[in-house]
Amino acid sequence: MRIRGGRLRVGRNAADTSGSNGSGGGGPVGGPSGGAPTGSHTTGGPTPGGGPPGDRPPGNDTTGNDPTWGGAAGSDAAGSDAAGGRTSGPASGGRSSAGSPDSAGAGRLVSPWPRAAALLLAGALPALAFPAPGLWWFAYLALVPWLLLIRTARSPRRAVLDGWIGGIGFVIAVHHWLVPSLHVFIVLLAALLGLLWAPWGLLVSRLLGGSPSARRAVAAVVVVPSGWLLIELVRSWEGLGGPWGLLGASQWEVSPALRVASVGGVWLVSLLVLAVNTCVALLIAAPPARRTAGVLLLLCALSVTAIWAWAPRPGYADTVRIAVVQPGIVAGPGSVARRLDRGEELTRALAGRGVDLVVWGESSIGAGVWERPETARRLAELSRRVGADLLVNVDARQTDGSGRSGIFKSAVLVGPDGPTGDRYDKMRLVPFGEYVPARSLLGWATSVGKAAGEDRLRGDRQVVMTVPDGERGLRIGPLVCFETAFPDMSRRLVRDGAQVLVAQSATSTFQDSWAPAQHASLGALRAAENGRPTVHATLTGISAAYGPRGERVGRPLGTDASAAEVFDLPLARGETLYGRFGDWPVYGAFAALAALCAVEGLRALRRPVPGPPGPPARTAHGSPGRPGR
Repeated sequence: MRIRGGRLRVGRNAADTSGSNGSGGGGPVGGPSGGAPTGSHTTGGPTPGGGPPGDRPPGNDTTGNDPTWGGAAGSDAAGSDAAGGRTSGPASGGRSSAGSPDSAGAGRLVSPWPRAAALLLAGALPALAFPAPGLWWFAYLALVPWLLLIRTARSPRRAVLDGWIGGIGFVIAVHHWLVPSLHVFIVLLAALLGLLWAPWGLLVSRLLGGSPSARRAVAAVVVVPSGWLLIELVRSWEGLGGPWGLLGASQWEVSPALRVASVGGVWLVSLLVLAVNTCVALLIAAPPARRTAGVLLLLCALSVTAIWAWAPRPGYADTVRIAVVQPGIVAGPGSVARRLDRGEELTRALAGRGVDLVVWGESSIGAGVWERPETARRLAELSRRVGADLLVNVDARQTDGSGRSGIFKSAVLVGPDGPTGDRYDKMRLVPFGEYVPARSLLGWATSVGKAAGEDRLRGDRQVVMTVPDGERGLRIGPLVCFETAFPDMSRRLVRDGAQVLVAQSATSTFQDSWAPAQHASLGALRAAENGRPTVHATLTGISAAYGPRGERVGRPLGTDASAAEVFDLPLARGETLYGRFGDWPVYGAFAALAALCAVEGLRALRRPVPGPPGPPARTAHGSPGRPGR
């Protein structure tokens, strides 16, 4: 092939500071100036890392590859050090030559759309570990495909994008049951929340990319889970939807994991799950770090064993009988009044069974019914008949103690003489379901989904209620709906003296989805974290109860049941380590990330200032003015 005016240029200029051997050959960089060896021209094909022709893979450290932090995915294909003309093999963190796992993985998914699809799928996989699929063991492997994809990113920008796309897949999968309520908003919500994983993608690429050394592998197993934990912390803010789908919550029925939760809450369980995933990713894709990853996996197992053996266990003091009334699906005209009738019928059947408390689900008494004077009389008569107080839930227009009037969702205690005066107004509301954020801008959401037509009002404090129980008083801590997802609320109630946590919920809108099972499972975590029994009562299922160690008590009521169930719950004394010290794993995660930033900052300060550029190199067939010609 002839090109007018000279030869066809098929290779890089020798003065190219990237120093990579584009053909994937293993020859060293030649000459004191780091120039390319004779005959090392590329053929215009892709680089070993999967990059486009002639593209210099970013990520090189011009002062040499640090064995601890350097050498992330996207480092130079030949591992060159532009400052000194040195080459760095896998031991120093540089990317290996063609045929390595890095280059092979990147090559298969170099096209944007297939890679994006793979990332969406990889991000969605952890949802299978939660109820209803309930593949709890899969949580320890579910993030591995996502981690392996991110580590093949050719640049920091690509790593950030990989984190974001995977985050979108995770949010949609974990919250897919919201589609009937949010419709198109679920995509917008996922795109916004997915941004939380963008910096995590960069972190994964930095620590797992290339060929990590033993020191970098240790750092990865500490820092990558810490980064994920901070994502869970940020999205736990109520305004972002609350802490639904925390990865540690997938372990709600695993006894060793519940013991871990008693020490560090769901946060420590999430750290454990992420650490195992990171170790598995290292075992698969980083041969130099396999021994280190194996040792770290063993340390995780030994840590759980130590917690199982030595962490304080709640001591049992007595038992209490609590009944849950679940009326089931009641729809159509007059459903509010008919649901009250069904609840009353089921409660009457509890007479003579020696219950200490009867719990109804969320919104068991709706607007219109609560305002009628005979409603309080009917409830008081029920209390006298059963011989126990009733904890009902009112979703109606009311006035609170401070004089505010509006729609509250309230847990109300009713005794033989009527309402006792103990009342708790729900504090943390469901975005769009119970209020519309920035209604002046997003109020139109009510026309395309099932968003709240009028905002509910928030309570201003948590309440511990005292229920008469013979010569003693049973102290209960009420929670409403998804407040059971917030670890701090349960912990606060227990520290204020609650002996039993009582959650009132309604998930009838999502009856045929995974939501009821996921919601009910949260009670096991709150029980284990605080060493206190927990009751989860719903209108339409799933209703369940858990002992102080998170163990299931009695028979749960499924979504097809319209019944009342009595649970004999052991009361506990003592305090768990989580109850005493709170969210200490979160502070540990902050410290780990702060240490990473400090190390990176010191490396940046020690990096020598580059000197003036040297004279341009001459090639065999050209000049400085027209290289390669």
